[in-house]
Amino acid sequence: MACLRVVLVAVMLVCLSSTAPAAGDDGDRVHDIGDGPAIRAHVSEADCESGKLSLQELLERGRELFVAKFNSFDGQGRPAATGNGVPTKRVLGGDPGFIRTSSPEANSCSGCHNDPRTGGGGDFVANVFVMAQARDPVTDSVGDEFSDERNTLGMMGSGAIEMLAREMTVDLRGIRDGARVEAQKSGAPMVRDLVTKGVGFGLITAFPGGTFETRAIRGVDSDLTVRPFHQKGVVVSLREFTVNAYNHHHGMQAVERFGKARTGTDDFDEDGVPDELTVGDITAATLFQAFLNTPGQVIPRERRKARAVKRGGETFESIGCAECHRPSLILDHPVYSEPNPFNPVGNLRPQDVSRPVAFDLTRAGPLPRPERLPDGRAVIRAYTDLKRHDLCDAEVHHFCNEKVIQNGVSTKEFLTRKLWDAGSSAPYGHRGDLTTIGQAILAHGGEGRKARDAFVALPKEAQDEVVEFLKSLRILPDGTPTLVVQEKDLDGKLESR
Repeated sequence: MACLRVVLVAVMLVCLSSTAPAAGDDGDRVHDIGDGPAIRAHVSEADCESGKLSLQELLERGRELFVAKFNSFDGQGRPAATGNGVPTKRVLGGDPGFIRTSSPEANSCSGCHNDPRTGGGGDFVANVFVMAQARDPVTDSVGDEFSDERNTLGMMGSGAIEMLAREMTVDLRGIRDGARVEAQKSGAPMVRDLVTKGVGFGLITAFPGGTFETRAIRGVDSDLTVRPFHQKGVVVSLREFTVNAYNHHHGMQAVERFGKARTGTDDFDEDGVPDELTVGDITAATLFQAFLNTPGQVIPRERRKARAVKRGGETFESIGCAECHRPSLILDHPVYSEPNPFNPVGNLRPQDVSRPVAFDLTRAGPLPRPERLPDGRAVIRAYTDLKRHDLCDAEVHHFCNEKVIQNGVSTKEFLTRKLWDAGSSAPYGHRGDLTTIGQAILAHGGEGRKARDAFVALPKEAQDEVVEFLKSLRILPDGTPTLVVQEKDLDGKLESR
């Protein structure tokens, strides 16, 4: 019997060893049982650049990263790092795992970007406290002396927005550099208007010695880089936005900014999980956002409302709203490429890759897409000028309530809000505390005051028509064939609000 037991045990061991996954082969399957990371397989940047992963596969991986609810196995949390990437001075483990103010405060990107669907904006409850993440020790106060409270904006159409900003940056810097050359040739100062795509950004003066006077520049930083993301216009690309947000909101560090090559450690936040997000992960998550479809317009089925939308759009332009909320901007080269050449250090840049990942915004991705012109350019109907404006004055001061300066931008200046999703993006205002479109219009002071007062002077019916027009600008369901669609053609597809 003893011999039989030995034989049976030996047979069992052989069976177990033959069915158990081998290390380095399918060994990861062992972790399918019980707790484990939300992201079980990471993306290789080499596979992105070589084409081994198709664009569709990259987008699927990007969506997984966008909706994943990160946990401690993934590396969620940042006990030894602040939300802006500075090592903490506090004792390791002294910070809470989650805190609503200084963060981490979210499980997933889609936890805030979900209205009316994944990639959209957020309700007031999803507000974030910008600049509180930099505090050490953390703060649990929502007082305005500690942070700027902001509402979550939608990401639809953001690939086209980034490409517009890139082209505008190239134009503005070209004007600057041309003025420098002329000043050096002539031996006299050269003053030039900074105008790109019909949007004026003030003046720049070039001197023969190669220096510049930048005090007359308006609505953009003195380096003339158009930064189209964040309500202050302080982030240059979707990639920079993504790397920032993963660390800030989730405590998930990207290797390209926090990895060993830059910091000397593969566990920058000292939570026991090395290399939390690969370069390829960030590429995939960025492409997912760049690929989101383009907002459009839904024409009401009722004739009375449809007429109001038409008249409201005409009034919107005639009273001056369109001077900042420009109905359209032309994108000369509608091919999105990753990474952005203007990315700051700590984010992947073109010199870091063998081949960028690129796609035509007008021909790839879910419908609707930007409108393609016969000459190959594209019309981006975003209702913005991608410029910062001072919206405060002595009488209208809704936008004057921030006290914490973000990236050197005046507390009174905000990037012109994109209105192409206005009908899908309530609540309104930088803080999301304006519940109606009418309230948002009335909150415009400073540079928006003239148009605001013109709206106030309108008869009530004309005011309602402007609101009805803005309500018609919507996030559309994937697959909608055109940017302007009849409401009756979308029955059952539009999300109710």
